[in-house]
Amino acid sequence: MSVDRWNTALVLGGIRSGKSAFAEELVADAASVHYVATAAGAEDDPEWMGRIEAHQRRRPQTWSTEETAGDPARLAQVLAEAKPDDTLLIDDLGGWVATLLDPANQPQDDVAMVAALADALRACAGRVVLVSPEVGLSLVPATPVGRAFADALGTTNQALAAAVDRVALVVAGQHTWIKAVAPRSRPAGTIVAAPAVEEPAAPELLVASDLPADSDIVFEPGMDLPMPDQDAGPDAHDRLATLDLPGAGLGPLGEAIEFAAATQQTVTPQPWSAVRVLLLAGSHAGGAGAGSDPADAVRRIAEAEAGTGPLIRLAGQAGADVAVIRAAGSGAMEDGPVLDADAVQAALRHGWQLAEAARADGKDALVIAACGTGVEAAAAAVLSATTGAEPVAVLPRVLSPGGTIDDNAWMVRCAAVRDALHRIRKESRGALDILAQIGGADVAVAAGALLGAAAHRLPVLLDGPLGIAAGLVARDLGSQIRHWCLLPDAGTSELVKQGADVLGLTPVTHLGLDLGEGLNALTALPVLRTAIGLAASLPVHPALLAGHDAAPEAEGSASLEGDEEDA
Repeated sequence: MSVDRWNTALVLGGIRSGKSAFAEELVADAASVHYVATAAGAEDDPEWMGRIEAHQRRRPQTWSTEETAGDPARLAQVLAEAKPDDTLLIDDLGGWVATLLDPANQPQDDVAMVAALADALRACAGRVVLVSPEVGLSLVPATPVGRAFADALGTTNQALAAAVDRVALVVAGQHTWIKAVAPRSRPAGTIVAAPAVEEPAAPELLVASDLPADSDIVFEPGMDLPMPDQDAGPDAHDRLATLDLPGAGLGPLGEAIEFAAATQQTVTPQPWSAVRVLLLAGSHAGGAGAGSDPADAVRRIAEAEAGTGPLIRLAGQAGADVAVIRAAGSGAMEDGPVLDADAVQAALRHGWQLAEAARADGKDALVIAACGTGVEAAAAAVLSATTGAEPVAVLPRVLSPGGTIDDNAWMVRCAAVRDALHRIRKESRGALDILAQIGGADVAVAAGALLGAAAHRLPVLLDGPLGIAAGLVARDLGSQIRHWCLLPDAGTSELVKQGADVLGLTPVTHLGLDLGEGLNALTALPVLRTAIGLAASLPVHPALLAGHDAAPEAEGSASLEGDEEDA
């Protein structure tokens, strides 16, 4: 979908209105364009052939051309064959209708052909711009053939205008959009953008009974998970250097563009438009939760479920929905295992199913967030157990309401992590063992979500200690998961910074936020979207196209046009 949130557009206009030139501007940002010419030429008409040649000369050499004049059914096939990163320019529907009405192509069901073309346009995976003459403003043709053509073209224009995202009318070289993108429908209960004076609606709450059954998943080291496109990311990075950007470029935000390109399998990725926040509510008994107020955690979870609070506001502004997941409680890590083996498998499976459900609901990115007691201590223990980090160096300070630091509570947490690591010093350090001994249910659900997201090719924006701990565990089950993860911002947390370094993740912004509950990622999300959308929309710098217009046409690039405009 384009940066303007449309995927298909119909450009209408009269003879010599400039509609073809405007349509070409709409696809100018594409790396390559598949140009579809719909009408037959006339070798005995030099003036007509001159118009065709003028159109050919102004087309970039990176464009490919296909002629469909001989087969009116071919146009629907072209739309059906388009891939998500393809861009099609069809010029024009007048030529297609003329071919459709040609006696040589009769008898056939013309109405069914138009309906099939509209259906193919709705289902097309690529970006499409169609050009068509607007004949409804002229006099009724004086001949039966002329009337038949005008009626058929008018019917076709109406059918395709209903199928596309946007419709433009071009008059005397000036365009106006006469159909805008309709607001996207959302499932009942999801968060939507709201005015600043209002709270968004209550978030969607997913529970285990809502999720698809998938009991066949085996969580063990060496899981076979897909990788993002190994070429699209580097190619998108190289493309940034060619864009008509002012200054020195996008800096670290280029990492987000490269990540989006690889996970979307396209050199020109689009901003994430359907994001789901997985808010994991878990609790850790014992010293891990020292200094935390369980009642305050319960209040924040209740706010999220009721559709209020800072997380809901930022999610609403980002057009994201929120799934509040109540994970099982975890035991005191200093005393013994926090989960049994069956509970670990169940939590991993739950997380996998959450990612699976998000993909089935059409989401294109996940945010992993946490709200509970003892999460930071559990994450610090996981980091120390898997990387050898010193707990006292990575465990965040304990901040009480009012901004005061509770050092006594921090020391109790450090002691709990120290005792837990001492307890398991001779135990296996496999991923499943770590989750059972010190990680807990919320870390296991998050790890399962990361594995499920990778399995379903769904990118994840990590946020805070929980996401990092889950990544460290999940990578030992499926090393591919880190390639599906992006760290929008590391804040000031040493735990997050050191864990991200081990995972090979570099924060793409440096906002220094420590908001928690997924708010860091949601705050950075508009910036990431802006950068990705900007890169997708910009053309190549003119200096790199110097002399392009004078270059001869590539052999075999000649085509026949369906439009009667001049150059």
